[in-house]
Amino acid sequence: MEEGTEVLRAEGLHKRFGATRAVQGVSLRIRAGERVGIVGPNGAGKTTTLLMLLGAVSPDAGTVDLVGHRLPGGRSEAMRRVGFAAGYLPLPDRLTVLETLHFFAELYGVERPGARVGAVLDELSIRHLAGQHCESLSSGQATLVGIAKAVLHHPRLVVLDEPTASLDPDVAIRVRDRLELLNAEHDVTLLLTSHDMREVERLTDRVVFLRDGQVIADGHPAEVVAGSGHADLEAMFLAEAARRREEQV
Repeated sequence: MEEGTEVLRAEGLHKRFGATRAVQGVSLRIRAGERVGIVGPNGAGKTTTLLMLLGAVSPDAGTVDLVGHRLPGGRSEAMRRVGFAAGYLPLPDRLTVLETLHFFAELYGVERPGARVGAVLDELSIRHLAGQHCESLSSGQATLVGIAKAVLHHPRLVVLDEPTASLDPDVAIRVRDRLELLNAEHDVTLLLTSHDMREVERLTDRVVFLRDGQVIADGHPAEVVAGSGHADLEAMFLAEAARRREEQV
């Protein structure tokens, strides 16, 4: 993809659930090759924003253009070039890991699906899980299979909601290494949420910080921290989480 090309453009997104205003006027533009983290404490609107960006939730107002396609009409075509992984996404219980990945590779129209599935299993060091039924996987194993599914079809954009939350530290490091490699060698754009601010600082070159469904900062992690008055991104995150807890008392 040509450098500087926009892979995602969202303008003025709003979403309300009953009396709760989950997202209030979020706008976001992401260029090819960027590594962007959406961060903020619980209830800040991160997951709702991600789901609107993917067309899985319809905004009450605003527009989303995803890899050149306006949602919701162009969602099917857009998702051919987008991967998404999250720990809460279910896998088909009665299929093995190998059968699941083959199914999605064929669904995505991957050339030589068998070879591609084998390559991804090796890249994430999960070939030993190939024969296991998905219902028997631990939460960490299921997360790894979800990430494998998300990158099968050589997507332009990979969206990850808390990608390493349920992983052991050594496995989390392997996943981060793989994501960095995808970005560096294949120009895959990364968009992720995480409560691990060290992970965000390592994996991203841009942070979008949400508070109560609104963007309060957008820039390089160091720039965002400098503008906040805190020592680092983790301190900023903890201060925001404490503020939200106090408001809810």
